[in-house]
Amino acid sequence: MTSEQPDVAAARHRLAGHAVRTPLLEAPQINAVAGRRVLVKAECLQRTGSFKFRGAWNKLSSLSPDERARGVVAFSSGNHAQGVALSGKLLNAPAVIIMPADAPAAKIDATRAYGAEVVLYDRDTEDREAIGAALAAERGLTLVRPFDDPFVIAGQGTCGLEIAEQAAEAGVTAADVLVCCSGGGFAGGIALALETTAPFMRVRPVEPEGFDDFGRSLATGERVTNDRTSGSIQDAILSPTPGELTLPIGRRLFGPGLAVSDTQVLAAMRLAWQWLKIVVEPGGAAALAAALYRADAVSGDAVIVTASGGNVDQGVFERALGVG
Repeated sequence: MTSEQPDVAAARHRLAGHAVRTPLLEAPQINAVAGRRVLVKAECLQRTGSFKFRGAWNKLSSLSPDERARGVVAFSSGNHAQGVALSGKLLNAPAVIIMPADAPAAKIDATRAYGAEVVLYDRDTEDREAIGAALAAERGLTLVRPFDDPFVIAGQGTCGLEIAEQAAEAGVTAADVLVCCSGGGFAGGIALALETTAPFMRVRPVEPEGFDDFGRSLATGERVTNDRTSGSIQDAILSPTPGELTLPIGRRLFGPGLAVSDTQVLAAMRLAWQWLKIVVEPGGAAALAAALYRADAVSGDAVIVTASGGNVDQGVFERALGVG
């Protein structure tokens, strides 16, 4: 694995004209529930419906023409899959995506619709990294990791540059920044961006209850692994262990981790739809759920949260809205 450092400024240059500068939203009704200002970075409005397009585009656009022509392979529960699939389509790089068979149907269908070849696996009995390594070796594909890659981390970090600018415009220069966290690429990239542009902002990773490997790794100082790989509706943030590149970033720059329940996430999805007029998937609503229902663990008059994805199956969204 490369030891090259993530370059967020270079990533912003590559993404210019390709990624959406997503809005930072606020609603008085959300603030009232949280007991403070809550600024919501709506990455659910990003291309492909999540922040993952940023990292995927930055990685694929950095490849040589020959590497793009041979193609890429990625493993993902759905959002990285779509980001790589669309980036590959736009950059003429054939994409093979390894996805868990229990991933939301909407994510599998969308990945195929972007032109990618989808290979399904059982996340409880099969190793996605082994499958990816085998396909890369067999077909000469470039592996695009979901978080443990400096170009991917840097691409996600461009969201942090926007947060710093937009929060300052809203009169906020110091705050906890709650980031939905799986392997730590998004949180790590944002933290690197804020380190120089908004030094009084602190990233706090947010994970599902029972799957808080990053938070526990920060607390113990050692890289730990979750006991289970499935069992939460927050499918987008169920990575089993922090990344080798991202955990050192977290140790240096993150505050303590937070964990939220599926029930809290469903309530946050409903409030986001009701008052912010956005559709957020369970894993993408974790940070907002922490701001609303773990408010005692957050300090300051304002908090910034990422609504990191909006790719949700209809049935799950209806459950969040209390339909049926």
